[in-house]
Amino acid sequence: MNPQACLLLALSCWLVGFIELIPYMALLLRISCYRSNIINHFFCDMMPIIKMSCSDTSALELLIFTEGVFLLSVTPFLLTLISYMFIISSIMRIRSSTGRRKTFYTCSSHLIVVVLLYGTLFCQYLRPTTMDTLDSNKIFSLFNTVAVPLLNPIIYSLKNKTVKSALKKKAQLYFKHQK
Repeated sequence: MNPQACLLLALSCWLVGFIELIPYMALLLRISCYRSNIINHFFCDMMPIIKMSCSDTSALELLIFTEGVFLLSVTPFLLTLISYMFIISSIMRIRSSTGRRKTFYTCSSHLIVVVLLYGTLFCQYLRPTTMDTLDSNKIFSLFNTVAVPLLNPIIYSLKNKTVKSALKKKAQLYFKHQK
């Protein structure tokens, strides 16, 4: 990758990020009444703000749902799924079972992280508003912002032989002391 391509990719990501916020800002500026000035959440998420509003937020909810379906969750998930289908079909063409097992093992940690991330995103943003409670929203947000990044190094380090052998030794010591 050359510096110009890197700069173009970075600038396009920033530009899309800023442009993507414009419809939200336009709809949020229409909201005139809030029940409170205290957000019942651990960060300023859109759904708690909508729950506090006295105004009609149906357009904002529709925007969140459609963008969530098409841009933020389903489309990237489907692209990831399609790429994994190609990866799995390539793996299945490997003649040796040892080679297939090693390759699946290499991909498994990334696949676990992807399933955890998209699973929580789907539960958080793509459920009916009748099922949306602030407590469940906080749980999914916490899992998505804290647990998944916290599990990332653990999941990826389980492939490391040194980490695996240290865990086996600790488990053997633990079970030996339990007897």
